[in-house]
Amino acid sequence: MALYALLIAGALEALVPVLWVVSGSLQSGKQIYKGTNPIPHPFEWGNFATAWNEGGFSHYLPNSLLYTSAAVLGILIIASLAGYALARIEFPGRGAVVGAILVIMIIPLPASFIAQYKLLITLGLANTRIGYILVLIAGGLPISILIMRGFFASQPKELEEAAAIDGANLFTTFWRIILPLAKPGLIAVAVIQAMHAWNEYLMALVLFNNSSLMPVQRGLTNFVSADTPQQQILLAASLIAVLPIVVFYAIAQRHIISGLSAGALK
Repeated sequence: MALYALLIAGALEALVPVLWVVSGSLQSGKQIYKGTNPIPHPFEWGNFATAWNEGGFSHYLPNSLLYTSAAVLGILIIASLAGYALARIEFPGRGAVVGAILVIMIIPLPASFIAQYKLLITLGLANTRIGYILVLIAGGLPISILIMRGFFASQPKELEEAAAIDGANLFTTFWRIILPLAKPGLIAVAVIQAMHAWNEYLMALVLFNNSSLMPVQRGLTNFVSADTPQQQILLAASLIAVLPIVVFYAIAQRHIISGLSAGALK
């Protein structure tokens, strides 16, 4: 009972900031500054319309949807192929490749911003959508490859041996037999990388000169200044920014634990 009570207390503590954001987004500025009643009265639904119009979310939200979808798709394709190759194909230097991936994971992403920016300039991809998407894919690949490698390594080799006896080549075995079984791992990777891509802002700030290309977090900065001390509008904008990724996480979260535990420690 003590453990359950501790877990419930922890859950409630985690929910308090969320409830405060929801409550504040539906209050007037005067109500927030008074801070006497957490229940809005009346409900200021116009805060969301103001946040949407003044924050430019009609531009930034589609941008984030595009960046996140493209990055996750690219990561899933590359990580599944690379993970399968590292798990099943014997080739010289395979251990060195895995070691290099681990080393890359240790390096903080901001430390690579200058190198990535110079590379994009050289390729003519600076201040472009495709350049930003490629950066998101590169940043999400190391952990995704290791997750998929562990998942594929946990699958019984007898499935591939049976497919080989039936005449299937390596790619056919991967595409028709192994990849469908990897659904939990793919969903886990998709959720993790979607959250990362959706919340990314620092590289976008470095890469983009055109404000119309910025992701949804750019809309939040429109309300963070001394000229716009409207906390209720900022809170409403925050809810708009996080709602899509929260819905996606709520739909897919039950697959995360099963996907990670299926092969992450293999």
